Amino acid sequence: MSTPRELFEKRRGRIRSALKKAANGKMRLSVFRSGKHIYAQVIDDAKGVTVVSASTLDKEVRDSIKKSSTVEAASFIGKVVAERAVKSGVNEVVFDRGGYIYHGRVKALADAAREAGLKF
Repeated sequence: MSTPRELFEKRRGRIRSALKKAANGKMRLSVFRSGKHIYAQVIDDAKGVTVVSASTLDKEVRDSIKKSSTVEAASFIGKVVAERAVKSGVNEVVFDRGGYIYHGRVKALADAAREAGLKF
């Protein structure tokens, strides 16, 4: 019998494997969600580097949000990471939800990133 963490890791691996096949050289917008915070980063897998990142722990973000574990905070992070990515020249990415179900904070982050100019 697998533990919930093992099942999560298997799901994350399947998602990441499918993204690598479909990426065609695009960078990856990766999301990590904890109980209190949400993190997003645009990763260039070819070079193995993070191009831009944003989280609810950033100073400028902390001043703009009241609570870091809400859908509103996640959508603000999506907007910030998309603006930073567009500023650095990244317009198209593939979305890596990281094993999380696509709803709530993860969906809010993705929708806000799309509205701010990222295509995926």
